[in-house]
Amino acid sequence: MAETHAYDRERAVSYARRWAFDRNPLFYDFTGGGGNCTNFISQCLLAGTCQMNFAPTFGWYYISADDRAPAWTGVEFLYNFLTDNAAEGGVGVGLGPFGREVNAGGLELGDVIQLGRSEGDYFHTLLVTGFSRRGYLVAAHSDNAFNRPLSTYNYQRIRYIHIDGFRTDKRFVGACYEQLIEGESLGI
Repeated sequence: MAETHAYDRERAVSYARRWAFDRNPLFYDFTGGGGNCTNFISQCLLAGTCQMNFAPTFGWYYISADDRAPAWTGVEFLYNFLTDNAAEGGVGVGLGPFGREVNAGGLELGDVIQLGRSEGDYFHTLLVTGFSRRGYLVAAHSDNAFNRPLSTYNYQRIRYIHIDGFRTDKRFVGACYEQLIEGESLGI
């Protein structure tokens, strides 16, 4: 039976601070092959949860560049995973982070923002790392950033995803963080 836990926002932001201008050697860098933004934000979410979802096709996991869920690196797939991650169902369903789309005022540290084009497709994933009088500060990859003002990005559409928590079937939660942030092991 999966248990629900609070998402560790501080760990997600600390991970972003550590790796915003570098690459964790545990993960492939997709910068030259479609972008690394969602891969990086997935790493931040992992740092705040230490729980993957190994459900085939619709899960959220990373083992290697060739063995990962579409939601780990795909903007739309991550959105679908986070907002549809059901608490009940088949093997692996419900495990990992889950959230919901909110209005701009509903975001906290460690939440996710996605930017889109007027045609409707979303192309960039960011992590909220702070707040200023001018709006949100974010972290990102592909265009490396930490505490960059959201207002400096060019986009036509935007959506905000509040991470409500995560579900795990493990007894000890948070065991991966130290090894993950040091680039030593996924710890999963």
